Amino acid sequence: MRTKDKLIEAVTGSTLGFFALAVGFLFPLLTLGVLLYESLPAIKKFGLWDFVTGTTWDPVAEVFGALPALFGTLLVTFLASVVALPVSVGIAIFISELSPKKLKPVFSTAVELLGAIPSIIYGMWGLFVIAPLMADYVEPFLQETLGRVPLLGKLFEGAPTGVDALTASFVLSVMIIPFMSAIVKDAFGMTPSLLKEAGYGLGATKWEVIKDVIIPYALPGIVGGMILSVGRALGETMAVAFLTGNVHQIPKSLLEPLTTITVAIANEFTEADSDIYLSSLYYLALILFVLSFGLLMLAKFYLLERLGKRWGTKNI
Repeated sequence: MRTKDKLIEAVTGSTLGFFALAVGFLFPLLTLGVLLYESLPAIKKFGLWDFVTGTTWDPVAEVFGALPALFGTLLVTFLASVVALPVSVGIAIFISELSPKKLKPVFSTAVELLGAIPSIIYGMWGLFVIAPLMADYVEPFLQETLGRVPLLGKLFEGAPTGVDALTASFVLSVMIIPFMSAIVKDAFGMTPSLLKEAGYGLGATKWEVIKDVIIPYALPGIVGGMILSVGRALGETMAVAFLTGNVHQIPKSLLEPLTTITVAIANEFTEADSDIYLSSLYYLALILFVLSFGLLMLAKFYLLERLGKRWGTKNI
């Protein structure tokens, strides 16, 4: 039995170790290698700085610059995160602390099921439902109110079409809210009951316990949920492909069309009729891969580690 146990342990351990190594290191390295190999013609022709800072995307002249797509990706992701974070934290607070116990599974399941909706459904919903509402009501209202504020009004200039950065960001925020709220809710659930009971014992109200005990304890989880959701938003394609307009320009306001890296690749990959055109699209994919991977690495090895030490909580 002892020999069999050792044999089973050795085989199982080596097999699981191989899969862990493959998922954690081998697959990302292979992906990086393929993207790097396919991007070599564009890297040799444009370099890194000229490609990243270039603003011209002209397949006919074979001149390609990634700045409009890169800027659009970061802008849409940032706006979506700004909208999704407070809503997700509010949902997590309600489900974990305020909702009746019998209704907690109902609300929790309902929110998590939103994450199972295919992204193309979000895109079609955004195009046929949200975009007309934004064009007819929301964006004209913003122009009449915030548009009159000095400096801030520059963000709402232009014709309200509903196919722009603002609408794409809103739909993307709705899409990442289920992921972010689920992670934040789990982080709230990890708060020891002893800490909450100590707060109540000192005379704190429910909102004071939430504000001064639960949120500080769960802060690494909140940051982790935000960054993981941002990583998903960076790579989202179909939810924003319907709503950006796929125009290679740096928008001067939130009501102008733009493009993102994923949208540019999805819309133009089959149209790439030259080697340098195709290589430039691979170069965009390489930049997105490095950006997403770097963001997750930053989240794990810097932000979460630092916040965990600050608040005395375990690493996530």
